[in-house]
Amino acid sequence: MATLKTNTLTGTTTAGSIAVTGEGNSTTTNLQQGLDKMWIFFNGSGTVATEDSFNATSLTDNGTGDYTVDIVNDMGNANYVYFLTVSQLRHTGTGFNFRGNGFPGPVTASAIRVATLFIDATDGSGEAADVADVNISIKGDLA
Repeated sequence: MATLKTNTLTGTTTAGSIAVTGEGNSTTTNLQQGLDKMWIFFNGSGTVATEDSFNATSLTDNGTGDYTVDIVNDMGNANYVYFLTVSQLRHTGTGFNFRGNGFPGPVTASAIRVATLFIDATDGSGEAADVADVNISIKGDLA
């Protein structure tokens, strides 16, 4: 068994482009395109605070269930892919009828704004709410 150790990988044709052969050996994936360019895990309830992050700078609490995350190294444009999840249940007295949802707001190359809501599982009504665990991940090209 051989071990490869390196601090830098560089493509031979284009320095920033490395192709990885996929399962079955019939396709390739560009390594850089598949990496998260920014991610953040933060507590959006009470004192809003970043728990852990990569390429994210300031976190702003804009009001109930409304947050903006600034990106350290800007994206190439606002046409990137983002994933947003929230995790928290609210007990209503008769059971856990609410679940947290997150919705992206305006996105720019330098920031993403998100809203978190509690949606009533019985009738679909919703309300803005601070949520304890908010996770955002971004994929795309950096500037």
